[in-house]
Amino acid sequence: MHRRQFLTRAAAALAAAGLPLPLLQAHATPVPLGTRHPFDYAWLKGHARAMAERAYAPRSDQLPASVAALDWDQYQSIGFRQDHALWADVPGARFQARFFHLGLYFKRPVRMFNVADGQAQELAYDPGMFDYGRSGLAGKRLPRDLGFAGFRLSSTDDLQRDWAAFLGASYFRAVGSSMQYGLSARGLAIDTGMPRPEEFPEFTAFWLEQPEPGSDTLVVYALMDSPSVAGAYRFALTRGEPLVMDVDAALYPRTRIERLGIAPATSMYQVGENDRRMDWDWRAEIHDSDGLAMHTGAGEWIWRPLGNPEHLRFNAFADDNPRGFGLLQRDRNFDHYQDDGVFYEKRPSLWVEPKHGWGQGSVQLVEIPTVDETFDNIVAFWNPQAKPEPGQELLFGYRLFWGEHPPARPQLAECVATRTGLGGVVGRKREHFSWRFAVDFAGGALAGLAARNATVEAVVETSRGTLETISARPLHPLQGYRAMFDVVPPDDSTTQIDLRLYLRHEGQALTETWLYQWNPPPPAQRTLY
Repeated sequence: MHRRQFLTRAAAALAAAGLPLPLLQAHATPVPLGTRHPFDYAWLKGHARAMAERAYAPRSDQLPASVAALDWDQYQSIGFRQDHALWADVPGARFQARFFHLGLYFKRPVRMFNVADGQAQELAYDPGMFDYGRSGLAGKRLPRDLGFAGFRLSSTDDLQRDWAAFLGASYFRAVGSSMQYGLSARGLAIDTGMPRPEEFPEFTAFWLEQPEPGSDTLVVYALMDSPSVAGAYRFALTRGEPLVMDVDAALYPRTRIERLGIAPATSMYQVGENDRRMDWDWRAEIHDSDGLAMHTGAGEWIWRPLGNPEHLRFNAFADDNPRGFGLLQRDRNFDHYQDDGVFYEKRPSLWVEPKHGWGQGSVQLVEIPTVDETFDNIVAFWNPQAKPEPGQELLFGYRLFWGEHPPARPQLAECVATRTGLGGVVGRKREHFSWRFAVDFAGGALAGLAARNATVEAVVETSRGTLETISARPLHPLQGYRAMFDVVPPDDSTTQIDLRLYLRHEGQALTETWLYQWNPPPPAQRTLY
C-alpha cells in the first residue's frame, strides 16, 4: 500500500469514448482540440451509464521510451509553464489550472476539457507547455498526442502554490489555510483490505468549468472507469478554512462489488504517542493523521486513535445514516514532531459529511503495517450494507472539508492524547504483566470541573481480560482530565482486546467515546522489569 505504488495505476484511458487525439503543432497558449459540444452533469451520467453496459476495455500504458525511463528526480524537474495556465487570459477569473506531465508512476493519459457557457472542448497536449528542466526530455521529439497525467489548481493571488490537485487513479488532495498537503482522498475504493488485490478505479477524463469572474467556487467533473464500475462525479471546490468540496457521485456497477468504499480517505501513520512499534526515528511522532472521528446517526461522537499494527487490521463500525466521519490530525504541537521539513503539525484533517441519508452500512478502517513515512497505510471509507449489483444507479452526495478542524465538532470534551506503556504501580514490584493506558480529554464542561477538582468517573469496558487501577483526575495544564487504567491479558494469546472509554459526572457523559484495539505481546515479550 505504498503511496507511490497506489499511483502507479494513474488515470487509465477513456474507455469506449471514441474521441481520437489528432496531432497538433506546439502553441504558446492552451490549444483547443476538435469542436465544442454541449455538456452538463446529466450528459456525463448518461455517458457513464452507457459505458457500464459495455465490457471494460483497458487501454495501454505504454509511453515513449524516453518518458518511461524517467526516474524520480528527473520527473520532479519537469515544470508547467505559467504562461500556458488554463484561464490565465480570462478577465476576473480567480483560479488557474496547470497540468501534470506523464511519466514515472503516471503512465496512462487523462483527457482534459474546458467547459464554458455549457459547451465543452478538449484541450490538447503541447510540449511547449512544459519546462523539461533536468529530465533529459526533448519536447520537440515527443508525440503531439501524448496527453496529461492530471492537473492542479492555484489562485491568482498566489500562483506559486497550488491548493488542490488531482493526480493518479482517482486520487486528489487539497489544503486548508496552512497551504500544507497531507492525506489524500479518492473517488472510490473497491475491495480495500481484502485477501485479494485491491481494485483502483481511475478518473479517465476531467471537465474543468471556466470560473465566473470573481467567483470563489470552481466546478470540476470527472469520468470514472474500472473493471467493476463506471461513474460520473461533480466537484464544487470553494477555498477557505476549511476548504470545501461539494461532491455528487453517480455509480454504475458492471459486476457485484463485495466491498465498496464511498468517500475514501488515505493517510499515513508510522509512530505516535500511543504506538511506538516503529519508533526508531529521531522524531517522536510521524503521521499525517492521528485518529478516525465519527459522528453516528444516533448522535454519538467516537474517537478511534490510529496505529501501525504488526499485521493488517480491519475494523467496521456499523451505523445507520452517519452524520459524518473523517481522518483528523488533532495534534497541532510542533514540539511533538520536531519536523521542520514537512511540518506534520500542519497537515490538514479531512471530514466527510453526507448530504442525504446513506442508510445502513459501516465506516470501515484499514490499518496496514508500514516501516516508514513513505507508505500510505491508513484507509477509511463508508461501506453500504447492500452489495452493489450490475445495472444499478447508485447516487451519493457528500461534502469534504479540508483544514485544521472539521466543521462539526462535539459539544462534549474531545480526546486530545492517548499514551500507552507498561502497567503497574510505581514503587511496587510487578507480579504480573499489564498494559497502561493514559487518555487525555479537554473541552466541553471539563475546564469548569477541573478548576474545582470535581470528581469525574472513567467508564471503561474491555472485551477480554481484566481492568486495574482505573482513575480520572484533573489535568490542569489542559484544563481537562486524564483517565488511566491497566489491562491484564486473560491468557498468553495475542488476540485483539477491544477497549471503550468515556468520562461522566453525576450520571452525565462529559466526553466523546474513545475506542481502541490492543494486541497483547507474546509471553516472551511481557517483560516486567
